[in-house]
Amino acid sequence: MAEEFIISVAQASDAKVLMISVAARMAGMHPQTLRQYDRLGLVQPGRAAGGGRRYSVRDVALLREVQRLSQDDGVNLAGIKRIIELEQAVDELRQRLVQAQEQLAAAYERIAQLEAARPFPRTDLVPTSRPSTALVVWRPIRPDERS
Repeated sequence: MAEEFIISVAQASDAKVLMISVAARMAGMHPQTLRQYDRLGLVQPGRAAGGGRRYSVRDVALLREVQRLSQDDGVNLAGIKRIIELEQAVDELRQRLVQAQEQLAAAYERIAQLEAARPFPRTDLVPTSRPSTALVVWRPIRPDERS
């Protein structure tokens, strides 16, 4: 039940339902600023059937962060765009890392299951034969030596 609530809250924060005037008011900006940020690619709102911009709660949070970086930290818009791109890349890499860790844990679990089902030691996982040190001399047979 709690997981379903968390998922629905996350989905709600991504739902593009806020008109530009509402999103601008929530972010403390003028609607024209939001249009400019859209043109620059800083925030990408969804589009309604009629073409109007629709923002999500997450978009509003991003708009506030853009404003903070610009006003408080003095970062220009190109720098802000790069920061946003890098943060998105980090988020994607974190998701991939979590997936890889889950796959690794599943692989370790499978190995444990296989080892529990067979007697130990597992000879099929690690080669147990040692390489030979024998020396083989090969000498080709010449055509006149054939019988």
